[in-house]
Amino acid sequence: MKLGNTLSHVVKVLCVACALQGAARGADAATDRVQSVVDDAIAPLMQKDQIPGMAVGVVVAGQPRVFNYGVMSKETGRPVTNATLFELGSVSKTFAATLASWAAQNHRLSLSDKVAKYLPSLSDRPFGNLSLLDLGTHTPGGLPLQVPDEVRSDADLIAYLGAWRPTWAAGTYRTYSNPGIGVLGLAASRSMGQHYTALVEQRLFPALAMKNSFIDVPASRAADYAQGYTKDGKPIRLAGGVIAPEAYGVKSTAADMVRFMESNMKLIELDPPLQRAITATHTGYFKAGPMTQDLVWEQYPYPVSLSALKLGNGPDMAFKATPVSRISPPEAPRDDVWINKTGSTNGFGSYVAFIPGQRLGIVMLANRNFPNEDRVAVVYRILTSLANIQQ
Repeated sequence: MKLGNTLSHVVKVLCVACALQGAARGADAATDRVQSVVDDAIAPLMQKDQIPGMAVGVVVAGQPRVFNYGVMSKETGRPVTNATLFELGSVSKTFAATLASWAAQNHRLSLSDKVAKYLPSLSDRPFGNLSLLDLGTHTPGGLPLQVPDEVRSDADLIAYLGAWRPTWAAGTYRTYSNPGIGVLGLAASRSMGQHYTALVEQRLFPALAMKNSFIDVPASRAADYAQGYTKDGKPIRLAGGVIAPEAYGVKSTAADMVRFMESNMKLIELDPPLQRAITATHTGYFKAGPMTQDLVWEQYPYPVSLSALKLGNGPDMAFKATPVSRISPPEAPRDDVWINKTGSTNGFGSYVAFIPGQRLGIVMLANRNFPNEDRVAVVYRILTSLANIQQ
Protein backbone atom coordinates (compact mmCIF):
# COMPACT_ATOMS: atom_id res chain seq x y z
CA MET A 1 0.00 0.00 0.00
CA LYS A 2 1.34 3.45 -0.91
CA LEU A 3 2.10 6.01 1.83
CA GLY A 4 -0.68 8.33 0.65
CA ASN A 5 -3.24 5.55 0.73
CA THR A 6 -2.03 4.47 4.15
CA LEU A 7 -2.38 7.97 5.57
CA SER A 8 -5.81 8.31 4.00
CA HIS A 9 -6.89 5.02 5.58
CA VAL A 10 -5.57 6.10 8.98
CA VAL A 11 -7.40 9.41 8.76
CA LYS A 12 -10.64 7.64 7.89
CA VAL A 13 -10.24 5.25 10.82
CA LEU A 14 -9.56 8.16 13.18
CA CYS A 15 -12.59 10.04 11.87
CA VAL A 16 -14.83 7.02 12.42
CA ALA A 17 -13.42 6.56 15.94
CA CYS A 18 -14.01 10.21 16.75
CA ALA A 19 -17.55 10.01 15.40
CA LEU A 20 -18.29 6.94 17.53
CA GLN A 21 -16.84 8.62 20.61
CA GLY A 22 -18.93 11.70 19.88
CA ALA A 23 -22.06 9.60 19.49
CA ALA A 24 -21.32 7.82 22.77
CA ARG A 25 -20.84 11.12 24.56
CA GLY A 26 -24.09 12.36 23.02
CA ALA A 27 -25.94 9.25 24.17
CA ASP A 28 -24.52 9.60 27.66
CA ALA A 29 -25.54 13.24 27.78
CA ALA A 30 -29.06 12.35 26.64
CA THR A 31 -29.34 9.68 29.34
CA ASP A 32 -28.12 12.18 31.92
CA ARG A 33 -30.79 14.68 30.84
CA VAL A 34 -33.51 12.03 30.96
CA GLN A 35 -32.40 10.76 34.36
CA SER A 36 -32.29 14.28 35.74
CA VAL A 37 -35.91 14.81 34.71
CA VAL A 38 -37.00 11.52 36.27
CA ASP A 39 -34.92 11.97 39.44
CA ASP A 40 -36.27 15.47 40.06
CA ALA A 41 -39.85 14.20 39.88
CA ILE A 42 -39.53 10.85 41.67
CA ALA A 43 -37.55 11.92 44.75
CA PRO A 44 -40.23 14.27 46.15
CA LEU A 45 -42.98 11.79 45.21
CA MET A 46 -41.35 9.01 47.22
CA GLN A 47 -40.92 11.33 50.19
CA LYS A 48 -44.47 12.67 50.02
CA ASP A 49 -46.12 9.25 49.74
CA GLN A 50 -43.59 7.34 51.88
CA ILE A 51 -42.75 4.90 49.09
CA PRO A 52 -39.87 2.56 50.03
CA GLY A 53 -38.86 1.64 46.48
CA MET A 54 -39.65 2.39 42.86
CA ALA A 55 -38.57 1.34 39.38
CA VAL A 56 -39.25 3.74 36.53
CA GLY A 57 -38.85 2.82 32.88
CA VAL A 58 -39.09 5.38 30.11
CA VAL A 59 -39.03 5.37 26.34
CA VAL A 60 -37.73 8.65 24.92
CA ALA A 61 -37.46 9.11 21.15
CA GLY A 62 -37.95 5.36 20.93
CA GLN A 63 -35.04 4.56 23.27
CA PRO A 64 -35.69 2.62 26.52
CA ARG A 65 -34.11 3.39 29.90
CA VAL A 66 -34.75 2.14 33.44
CA PHE A 67 -33.98 3.93 36.72
CA ASN A 68 -34.23 2.39 40.19
CA TYR A 69 -34.88 4.07 43.53
CA GLY A 70 -34.97 3.07 47.18
CA VAL A 71 -35.35 -0.40 48.63
CA MET A 72 -37.37 -3.46 47.69
CA SER A 73 -37.70 -4.30 51.39
CA LYS A 74 -37.47 -2.05 54.42
CA GLU A 75 -36.68 -5.07 56.55
CA THR A 76 -33.63 -6.19 54.56
CA GLY A 77 -32.62 -2.86 53.06
CA ARG A 78 -32.01 -4.52 49.67
CA PRO A 79 -32.07 -1.91 46.91
CA VAL A 80 -34.43 -2.00 43.95
CA THR A 81 -32.60 -3.38 40.89
CA ASN A 82 -33.43 -4.18 37.29
CA ALA A 83 -34.43 -7.68 38.48
CA THR A 84 -36.93 -6.51 41.12
CA LEU A 85 -40.47 -7.83 40.63
CA PHE A 86 -43.45 -5.61 41.47
CA GLU A 87 -47.14 -6.46 41.62
CA LEU A 88 -48.89 -4.71 38.70
CA GLY A 89 -52.42 -4.75 40.07
CA SER A 90 -54.95 -3.80 37.40
CA VAL A 91 -52.29 -3.12 34.78
CA SER A 92 -52.49 -6.93 34.57
CA LYS A 93 -55.83 -6.45 32.79
CA THR A 94 -54.00 -5.22 29.70
CA PHE A 95 -52.59 -8.73 29.27
CA ALA A 96 -56.08 -10.24 29.45
CA ALA A 97 -57.08 -7.77 26.73
CA THR A 98 -54.02 -8.69 24.68
CA LEU A 99 -54.71 -12.40 25.02
CA ALA A 100 -58.35 -11.96 23.96
CA SER A 101 -57.30 -9.83 21.00
CA TRP A 102 -54.64 -12.39 20.05
CA ALA A 103 -57.26 -15.14 20.15
CA ALA A 104 -59.44 -13.00 17.88
CA GLN A 105 -56.57 -12.52 15.43
CA ASN A 106 -56.19 -16.29 15.34
CA HIS A 107 -59.94 -16.74 14.77
CA ARG A 108 -60.44 -18.49 18.10
CA LEU A 109 -63.02 -15.96 19.29
CA SER A 110 -64.76 -12.73 18.40
CA LEU A 111 -65.35 -9.87 20.81
CA SER A 112 -68.99 -9.98 19.70
CA ASP A 113 -69.30 -13.56 21.02
CA LYS A 114 -71.65 -14.12 23.93
CA VAL A 115 -70.21 -15.21 27.27
CA ALA A 116 -72.37 -18.35 27.14
CA LYS A 117 -70.28 -19.65 24.23
CA TYR A 118 -67.43 -20.15 26.70
CA LEU A 119 -69.46 -20.63 29.89
CA PRO A 120 -72.38 -22.79 28.64
CA SER A 121 -73.92 -23.12 32.10
CA LEU A 122 -74.85 -19.42 31.83
CA SER A 123 -76.66 -19.79 28.50
CA ASP A 124 -80.08 -19.00 29.98
CA ARG A 125 -78.85 -16.23 32.31
CA PRO A 126 -78.40 -12.47 31.70
CA PHE A 127 -74.63 -12.71 32.20
CA GLY A 128 -74.38 -15.38 29.53
CA ASN A 129 -76.02 -13.02 27.03
CA LEU A 130 -73.34 -10.35 27.47
CA SER A 131 -70.69 -9.95 24.78
CA LEU A 132 -66.99 -10.24 25.47
CA LEU A 133 -66.72 -6.60 24.37
CA ASP A 134 -69.17 -5.61 27.11
CA LEU A 135 -66.78 -7.17 29.62
CA GLY A 136 -63.60 -5.73 28.12
CA THR A 137 -64.95 -2.18 28.17
CA HIS A 138 -66.53 -2.30 31.66
CA THR A 139 -70.00 -1.77 30.15
CA PRO A 140 -72.01 -4.96 30.96
CA GLY A 141 -74.66 -3.14 32.98
CA GLY A 142 -73.39 -2.90 36.52
CA LEU A 143 -70.83 -5.36 37.81
CA PRO A 144 -69.15 -4.60 41.16
CA LEU A 145 -65.47 -3.73 41.48
CA GLN A 146 -64.69 -7.01 43.26
CA VAL A 147 -66.29 -10.43 43.50
CA PRO A 148 -67.85 -10.97 46.94
CA ASP A 149 -65.64 -12.48 49.63
CA GLU A 150 -67.67 -15.68 49.65
CA VAL A 151 -66.68 -16.40 46.01
CA ARG A 152 -63.67 -18.64 46.55
CA SER A 153 -63.78 -21.17 43.69
CA ASP A 154 -64.67 -21.39 40.02
CA ALA A 155 -67.96 -23.03 41.00
CA ASP A 156 -68.72 -20.14 43.35
CA LEU A 157 -67.95 -17.70 40.54
CA ILE A 158 -70.30 -19.42 38.10
CA ALA A 159 -73.05 -19.48 40.73
CA TYR A 160 -72.52 -15.80 41.45
CA LEU A 161 -72.60 -14.85 37.76
CA GLY A 162 -75.68 -17.00 37.25
CA ALA A 163 -77.53 -15.04 39.92
CA TRP A 164 -76.35 -11.64 38.63
CA ARG A 165 -78.92 -9.22 37.21
CA PRO A 166 -78.00 -6.02 35.35
CA THR A 167 -78.81 -2.59 36.73
CA TRP A 168 -78.64 -0.96 33.28
CA ALA A 169 -78.68 -2.08 29.67
CA ALA A 170 -75.28 -3.20 28.41
CA GLY A 171 -73.35 -0.41 26.71
CA THR A 172 -74.97 2.46 28.61
CA TYR A 173 -72.88 2.80 31.80
CA ARG A 174 -69.26 2.12 32.64
CA THR A 175 -68.66 0.39 35.98
CA TYR A 176 -65.03 -0.54 36.51
CA SER A 177 -64.93 -4.23 37.35
CA ASN A 178 -62.52 -7.03 38.14
CA PRO A 179 -65.11 -9.79 37.54
CA GLY A 180 -65.78 -8.60 33.98
CA ILE A 181 -62.13 -8.66 32.94
CA GLY A 182 -61.66 -11.90 34.81
CA VAL A 183 -64.30 -13.59 32.67
CA LEU A 184 -62.87 -12.00 29.50
CA GLY A 185 -59.54 -13.66 30.30
CA LEU A 186 -61.27 -16.93 31.15
CA ALA A 187 -63.12 -16.90 27.81
CA ALA A 188 -59.91 -16.15 25.92
CA SER A 189 -58.10 -19.03 27.59
CA ARG A 190 -60.95 -21.43 26.94
CA SER A 191 -61.00 -20.43 23.28
CA MET A 192 -57.29 -21.26 23.07
CA GLY A 193 -57.66 -24.56 24.95
CA GLN A 194 -55.28 -23.88 27.83
CA HIS A 195 -55.38 -22.51 31.38
CA TYR A 196 -55.03 -18.73 31.55
CA THR A 197 -51.87 -18.69 33.67
CA ALA A 198 -50.17 -21.22 31.42
CA LEU A 199 -51.11 -19.29 28.29
CA VAL A 200 -49.73 -16.03 29.62
CA GLU A 201 -46.56 -17.44 31.15
CA GLN A 202 -45.74 -20.00 28.46
CA ARG A 203 -46.99 -18.33 25.28
CA LEU A 204 -47.75 -14.62 25.62
CA PHE A 205 -44.79 -13.51 27.74
CA PRO A 206 -42.29 -15.52 25.63
CA ALA A 207 -43.79 -14.11 22.42
CA LEU A 208 -43.15 -10.63 23.84
CA ALA A 209 -39.67 -11.61 25.07
CA MET A 210 -40.76 -10.70 28.60
CA LYS A 211 -38.46 -13.04 30.52
CA ASN A 212 -39.03 -11.54 33.96
CA SER A 213 -42.81 -11.51 34.21
CA PHE A 214 -44.97 -14.00 36.08
CA ILE A 215 -48.38 -14.71 37.50
CA ASP A 216 -46.92 -17.31 39.85
CA VAL A 217 -43.44 -16.17 40.89
CA PRO A 218 -41.14 -19.23 40.77
CA ALA A 219 -39.05 -20.17 43.79
CA SER A 220 -35.90 -19.28 41.85
CA ARG A 221 -37.07 -15.66 41.66
CA ALA A 222 -38.58 -15.33 45.14
CA ALA A 223 -35.63 -13.23 46.32
CA ASP A 224 -36.40 -10.65 43.60
CA TYR A 225 -40.06 -10.24 44.62
CA ALA A 226 -40.35 -6.85 46.29
CA GLN A 227 -42.08 -6.55 49.64
CA GLY A 228 -45.23 -4.48 49.40
CA TYR A 229 -46.48 -2.10 52.09
CA THR A 230 -49.96 -0.97 53.09
CA LYS A 231 -50.92 2.65 53.57
CA ASP A 232 -50.10 2.09 57.26
CA GLY A 233 -46.64 0.82 56.36
CA LYS A 234 -47.31 -2.84 57.16
CA PRO A 235 -45.75 -5.52 54.91
CA ILE A 236 -48.18 -7.28 52.59
CA ARG A 237 -48.27 -9.24 49.34
CA LEU A 238 -51.06 -10.34 47.04
CA ALA A 239 -53.08 -13.21 48.48
CA GLY A 240 -54.63 -14.22 45.16
CA GLY A 241 -58.25 -15.03 44.38
CA VAL A 242 -60.57 -16.64 41.86
CA ILE A 243 -59.90 -14.05 39.12
CA ALA A 244 -56.55 -12.74 40.34
CA PRO A 245 -54.48 -14.01 37.36
CA GLU A 246 -56.69 -12.28 34.80
CA ALA A 247 -57.53 -9.08 36.68
CA TYR A 248 -54.64 -8.10 38.93
CA GLY A 249 -52.14 -10.94 39.39
CA VAL A 250 -49.09 -10.21 37.19
CA LYS A 251 -45.68 -9.47 38.73
CA SER A 252 -43.05 -7.90 36.50
CA THR A 253 -39.96 -5.72 36.23
CA ALA A 254 -39.80 -2.19 34.89
CA ALA A 255 -37.65 -3.37 31.97
CA ASP A 256 -40.18 -6.03 30.94
CA MET A 257 -43.02 -3.53 31.19
CA VAL A 258 -41.04 -1.08 29.07
CA ARG A 259 -40.80 -3.81 26.45
CA PHE A 260 -44.55 -4.32 26.62
CA MET A 261 -45.02 -0.58 26.23
CA GLU A 262 -42.66 -0.60 23.23
CA SER A 263 -44.78 -3.34 21.67
CA ASN A 264 -47.84 -1.15 22.16
CA MET A 265 -46.05 1.65 20.27
CA LYS A 266 -44.89 -0.72 17.50
CA LEU A 267 -41.23 -0.02 18.32
CA ILE A 268 -40.06 -3.64 18.37
CA GLU A 269 -40.40 -6.48 15.90
CA LEU A 270 -43.09 -9.02 16.78
CA ASP A 271 -44.94 -11.78 15.02
CA PRO A 272 -47.43 -9.85 12.82
CA PRO A 273 -50.64 -11.39 14.24
CA LEU A 274 -49.50 -10.56 17.78
CA GLN A 275 -48.63 -7.00 16.79
CA ARG A 276 -52.04 -6.58 15.15
CA ALA A 277 -53.66 -7.95 18.29
CA ILE A 278 -51.81 -5.51 20.55
CA THR A 279 -52.62 -2.55 18.32
CA ALA A 280 -56.27 -3.61 18.15
CA THR A 281 -56.58 -3.19 21.93
CA HIS A 282 -56.29 0.58 21.27
CA THR A 283 -59.58 0.63 19.35
CA GLY A 284 -61.96 3.18 20.86
CA TYR A 285 -65.42 1.81 21.76
CA PHE A 286 -67.02 4.27 24.20
CA LYS A 287 -66.70 7.85 25.39
CA ALA A 288 -66.69 8.00 29.19
CA GLY A 289 -66.21 11.43 30.68
CA PRO A 290 -62.93 12.88 29.38
CA MET A 291 -61.56 9.61 28.08
CA THR A 292 -62.17 7.00 25.41
CA GLN A 293 -62.56 3.42 26.64
CA ASP A 294 -60.54 0.98 24.56
CA LEU A 295 -60.25 -2.74 25.25
CA VAL A 296 -59.14 -2.25 28.89
CA TRP A 297 -56.75 0.59 27.91
CA GLU A 298 -57.98 4.17 28.36
CA GLN A 299 -57.02 6.94 25.98
CA TYR A 300 -57.20 10.73 25.53
CA PRO A 301 -56.61 12.98 22.52
CA TYR A 302 -53.06 14.32 22.63
CA PRO A 303 -52.08 16.86 23.78
CA VAL A 304 -54.13 16.32 26.94
CA SER A 305 -54.58 18.43 30.05
CA LEU A 306 -53.55 17.29 33.52
CA SER A 307 -57.07 17.97 34.77
CA ALA A 308 -58.55 15.59 32.18
CA LEU A 309 -56.10 12.85 33.19
CA LYS A 310 -56.85 13.32 36.87
CA LEU A 311 -60.57 13.12 36.19
CA GLY A 312 -60.27 10.05 33.98
CA ASN A 313 -58.05 8.25 36.48
CA GLY A 314 -59.88 9.55 39.54
CA PRO A 315 -61.98 7.80 42.18
CA ASP A 316 -65.34 8.62 40.59
CA MET A 317 -64.33 6.82 37.40
CA ALA A 318 -63.19 3.80 39.42
CA PHE A 319 -65.99 3.55 41.97
CA LYS A 320 -69.08 5.17 40.42
CA ALA A 321 -71.22 4.39 37.39
CA THR A 322 -70.36 6.70 34.48
CA PRO A 323 -72.73 7.19 31.52
CA VAL A 324 -71.09 6.27 28.22
CA SER A 325 -71.80 6.93 24.57
CA ARG A 326 -70.99 4.25 22.05
CA ILE A 327 -68.54 5.14 19.26
CA SER A 328 -70.04 3.76 16.07
CA PRO A 329 -68.22 2.55 14.15
CA PRO A 330 -65.45 2.00 16.70
CA GLU A 331 -62.54 4.42 16.41
CA ALA A 332 -59.49 2.86 14.76
CA PRO A 333 -56.24 2.92 16.76
CA ARG A 334 -54.52 6.31 16.60
CA ASP A 335 -51.01 7.55 17.27
CA ASP A 336 -51.96 11.07 18.41
CA VAL A 337 -53.30 9.89 21.78
CA TRP A 338 -52.23 9.48 25.38
CA ILE A 339 -52.95 5.85 26.41
CA ASN A 340 -52.77 4.81 30.05
CA LYS A 341 -53.69 2.33 32.76
CA THR A 342 -53.31 2.45 36.52
CA GLY A 343 -52.99 -0.57 38.79
CA SER A 344 -53.00 -1.24 42.52
CA THR A 345 -52.90 -4.01 45.06
CA ASN A 346 -52.96 -3.47 48.80
CA GLY A 347 -49.18 -3.12 48.82
CA PHE A 348 -48.19 -1.90 45.35
CA GLY A 349 -49.01 0.87 42.88
CA SER A 350 -48.33 1.05 39.13
CA TYR A 351 -49.00 3.33 36.20
CA VAL A 352 -48.28 2.98 32.48
CA ALA A 353 -48.73 5.87 30.04
CA PHE A 354 -47.49 6.30 26.48
CA ILE A 355 -47.96 8.48 23.40
CA PRO A 356 -47.37 6.35 20.28
CA GLY A 357 -46.94 9.27 17.90
CA GLN A 358 -44.21 10.72 20.09
CA ARG A 359 -42.46 7.37 20.72
CA LEU A 360 -42.64 8.44 24.33
CA GLY A 361 -43.85 6.60 27.43
CA ILE A 362 -43.32 5.69 31.05
CA VAL A 363 -43.76 2.74 33.40
CA MET A 364 -43.85 3.53 37.11
CA LEU A 365 -43.79 0.68 39.67
CA ALA A 366 -43.84 1.16 43.45
CA ASN A 367 -43.96 -1.16 46.46
CA ARG A 368 -46.65 0.91 48.15
CA ASN A 369 -50.16 1.79 47.01
CA PHE A 370 -50.33 5.57 46.64
CA PRO A 371 -52.96 7.95 45.21
CA ASN A 372 -53.68 7.86 41.48
CA GLU A 373 -53.76 11.65 41.52
CA ASP A 374 -50.10 11.71 42.55
CA ARG A 375 -49.16 9.11 39.93
CA VAL A 376 -50.84 11.06 37.16
CA ALA A 377 -49.36 14.38 38.24
CA VAL A 378 -45.76 13.15 38.37
CA VAL A 379 -46.03 11.19 35.11
CA TYR A 380 -47.55 14.20 33.37
CA ARG A 381 -44.65 16.33 34.61
CA ILE A 382 -42.08 13.77 33.46
CA LEU A 383 -43.55 13.12 30.01
CA THR A 384 -44.07 16.84 29.36
CA SER A 385 -40.42 17.50 30.19
CA LEU A 386 -39.21 14.53 28.15
CA ALA A 387 -41.30 15.62 25.17
CA ASN A 388 -39.47 18.94 25.28
CA ILE A 389 -36.09 17.15 25.39
CA GLN A 390 -37.03 15.25 22.21
CA GLN A 391 -37.70 18.42 20.28
